[in-house]
Amino acid sequence: MLLLDKIKKERGKMNVLNKENTVIGFIGTGVMGKSMAGHLLTAGYPLIVYTRSREKAEDLLNHGAVWGNSPKDVASKANVVFTIVGYPYDVEEVYLGENGLIPNGKEGSFFIDMTTSAPSLAIKIYEEAKKRGIHAIDAPVSGGDIGAKTAKLSIMAGGEKDDFEVIKPLLELLGTNIVYQGKAGSGQHTKMCNQIAIASNMIGVAEAIVYAQKAGLNPETVLQSISTGAAGSFSLSNLAPRMLKGDFEPGFYIKHFIKDMNIALEEAEKFDMNAPGLALAQSLYKQLAENGEENSGTQALYKFWKN
Repeated sequence: MLLLDKIKKERGKMNVLNKENTVIGFIGTGVMGKSMAGHLLTAGYPLIVYTRSREKAEDLLNHGAVWGNSPKDVASKANVVFTIVGYPYDVEEVYLGENGLIPNGKEGSFFIDMTTSAPSLAIKIYEEAKKRGIHAIDAPVSGGDIGAKTAKLSIMAGGEKDDFEVIKPLLELLGTNIVYQGKAGSGQHTKMCNQIAIASNMIGVAEAIVYAQKAGLNPETVLQSISTGAAGSFSLSNLAPRMLKGDFEPGFYIKHFIKDMNIALEEAEKFDMNAPGLALAQSLYKQLAENGEENSGTQALYKFWKN
């Protein structure tokens, strides 16, 4: 009997991804979420969307998505729910609040949080979901608005391996580099590594552009030389050209990057780890935010030297 129950359970998991019996919920349709939800809709899945500002979901609604009135409403109608919201307190409210996903979710549902959030919160969500027979995965992403639009995000996942394998076909609609990192919270810890690497790199990118200009060089041709060499990076190839064009629209908000750096510094402190590069980047971005740039893209670090 135990073996039969296990077989039924595993078959139930696999059936979740059949388009005939899968309804996907998506909470958070901002700079990245809107494109990500669009890929799932284009793939033919029924889609219920919720975001605090309904106007941000209008394009999706016009293309066939259905509006959900709250996370509770989404949880009652969908058996797979993706979330990508702003801050850890938003994540906690969406998942654990009275009208949140977990208190109102259906047993057997899959909840995938793609917000960059605290690893400890990811573990808490996983544990609370498990009590209710719900599968929770932390799967933060990297790649910004470009990666979201082109479905080429890097996705780092934490949770139970079997659950990851079940939802991986859906993740493949959103990204191209999808890696299982380990137990609950591991996706978020991996994203902290990503943000630490980006933080210092963005300083170097901005300084390189300013140096080229002060040396009387054409910064565009400088980029041609250095972006494909040892200095190459996503930021150098994709964000440095935006700096030169004066395009500081957010592919990723400065205010959210500061939030990520704060989390990373808190986690590093728990490990008794010194992170001077990260701390410097955080201080520079905080100064920009205090000067009114919190809603600019991270490439606006360039303004630290140009202002």
